[in-house]
Amino acid sequence: MKKIALLLLSTLITLWGVAQTSETRMNSFIDGLMKQMTLEEKLGQLNLITPGSGIPTGSVVSRDVEKKLREGKVGGMFGVIGYENIRKAQDIVMKESRLKIPLFFGSDVIHGYKTTFPIPLAMSCSWDTALIRRSAMMAANEASADGLNWTFSPMVDVARDPRWGRVAEGSGEDPFLGSQIATAMVKGYQGNSLAANNTLMACVKHFALYGAPEGGRDYNSVDMSRNRMYNEYLPPYKAAVDAGVASVMSSFNDIDGVPATGNRWLLTDLLRKQWRFNGFVVSDYTSLSEMINHGSGNLQEVSAQALNAGLDMDMVAEGLLNTLSQSLKEKKVTLAQIDAACRNILVAKYKLGLFDQPYKTMDAARAKATILSAENRAFAREVATQSFVLLKNNQQALPLAAKGSLALIGPLASDKSNMLGTWAVSGDPQLSIPVLEGMKQVAGTGVTIQYAKGANITDDPALAARANVFGMRAEIDARTPEVMLEEALQLARASDKVVVVVGEASEMSGEAASRADITLPASQQKLLKALYATGKPVVVVNMSGRPLVLTGLTEGAAAILQVWHPGIEAGYAIADVLFGKVNPSGKLTMSFPVAVGQIPVYYSQKNTGRPQSPDNKFSSKYLDIPNEPLFPFGYGLTYSTIEYGKPVLSGTTLTNKDSLTVKIRVTNAGKYDAREVVQCYVQDKVRSITPPAKELKAFQKVSLKAGETKEVVFTITERMLAFWNANLNYVSEPGEFNVMVGGNSRDVQAVGFTLKN
Repeated sequence: MKKIALLLLSTLITLWGVAQTSETRMNSFIDGLMKQMTLEEKLGQLNLITPGSGIPTGSVVSRDVEKKLREGKVGGMFGVIGYENIRKAQDIVMKESRLKIPLFFGSDVIHGYKTTFPIPLAMSCSWDTALIRRSAMMAANEASADGLNWTFSPMVDVARDPRWGRVAEGSGEDPFLGSQIATAMVKGYQGNSLAANNTLMACVKHFALYGAPEGGRDYNSVDMSRNRMYNEYLPPYKAAVDAGVASVMSSFNDIDGVPATGNRWLLTDLLRKQWRFNGFVVSDYTSLSEMINHGSGNLQEVSAQALNAGLDMDMVAEGLLNTLSQSLKEKKVTLAQIDAACRNILVAKYKLGLFDQPYKTMDAARAKATILSAENRAFAREVATQSFVLLKNNQQALPLAAKGSLALIGPLASDKSNMLGTWAVSGDPQLSIPVLEGMKQVAGTGVTIQYAKGANITDDPALAARANVFGMRAEIDARTPEVMLEEALQLARASDKVVVVVGEASEMSGEAASRADITLPASQQKLLKALYATGKPVVVVNMSGRPLVLTGLTEGAAAILQVWHPGIEAGYAIADVLFGKVNPSGKLTMSFPVAVGQIPVYYSQKNTGRPQSPDNKFSSKYLDIPNEPLFPFGYGLTYSTIEYGKPVLSGTTLTNKDSLTVKIRVTNAGKYDAREVVQCYVQDKVRSITPPAKELKAFQKVSLKAGETKEVVFTITERMLAFWNANLNYVSEPGEFNVMVGGNSRDVQAVGFTLKN
């Protein structure tokens, strides 16, 4: 035993020595390089630019790009897609600039590169972190082969207001699940080494609190207590930092009245000092110059403020490049601050291996073999099937039998343009599989499938125009709505069953796509109600980038399958689930509201001093709707019947020196093999600050054969009960707790225990 211990110690010492040698070598190289750099060249490293090409994130495009590249005034570029284009830009720097400091190239690889996966909100509904990590690895492999080495992902903003369009890009309302997914994505993108030729440098965004804008309106103000920040909104960012994320992107909003891009408490005190982040911080698209609109000063003033706050790189605004020389003369900033920011960028480039191999990821042969390969597309199809959530299934309306006649109806039923979803900047919508094609291929010849559009996505030309900003997404048919509806009704009456595919156009959610009214557009509501009136069984496939208000539309449906925007293999994946080749297992990661006036509605809301009571008028409730969501967090059905036994605790007392286990038997009482996400919540019954009703603390996704029972075990530790108290100390407090286990946040069974010192 002693020999083994000595061997381990020797190995650790050797590894530490190698690390120290590597660190010393890196620092020596960067020290030498910086001694050669002029002030202008140092400022150039802080400059991130885009040549344009339809980048869907802002209206400003960098000018004189090639001239700046030659003069060493650019540290990195984004919006340059394709092996040849990236190589040309790197060639200018490596052949014509004075110091030949290589660029890095970034892009919004949000849910896949050219093999497009479902939107991130959809993937989170798989509750499968291994699957999500693999999707990030595959995206990194494709994007790096095309020359990219940096992704502006993952977006980990906790979001509880579905009016905000960017809920599509995140993991929903819960900080614990969001933290697990943040970790998976960072590790998937970055792998074991940034220097590898098939990984990407990740960038966690948007730091911080961007997912809580007032009114659900994008770019709007955010105001919350530090206590809520630490307990509910900051954990996923911290998880990404702990996972080793190499870069952080500041957010557009203000925090405590100071824009995030110029907020020293956020970027330095919290991020670098408390969390010990050692990468670099980049602004969001022109968020530095937008500090002017916040009322923080002119471009020179806000640029100095941002540098003082801890910003290292300026995306597109070019405030750091063009004003810091003057601020240095006026002693508004120091050379040491400029050097520190420049060093952070150079360290990232060194760790990426760009100084040794500036063209290392550019591999045309690998790109050809990797991008959109059959293997990648098959995996995208698998990911999509795991992300779908079955919301309703009356009398086993699903799965469909591949026989008889089927009417496939709806504005999204034979559509390619919207399958990829928002933020698919590298994907080609025309390579996606529409639902009609997928249904025919998967069902085979035993069933007759006929199609009718039935309605436009919207009949409102103004809304359609806003949804079509990046190409045709919401086409208004030349035929009248009445003609399309009658065609659909005739087809429905002549068919055994109806599948209707409704929802949002891809750009009705995403950045700058907030909606005050998140019901289905009137054109589609009219279609659904008319189809229900035929008396035929109607299966609703809802495709959206956010939870929609479906109240009033659920009652007439035989089944409802929420498919989000499923990605490049959309049609095949939807058909796989509808025809029972895959049993749906997704669970909601964001609650579906009953009405917009209920927002924000989320499972972990706190009790009030006057909790809801049907017998007490003077309690916290609405007069016209329930407090509870239409579909709660964690909810999702399968084609089987999943039965839960009673949870059993191993004891009733917990200390910081031991742990408890809670066991529950889960049975698949149906005839289909299934997967079930078993969820474990904890309720702190009494504490020094008011507790939420319950908090997710663990989950397991288990596979169950038809008729099979498995025992699921969760371990409860004192650390799982900790929280940030009023003094922002991370503590656990002795007292009474409930541990709650079930298939969603509403339908849980509780057992109690006591935490003692």
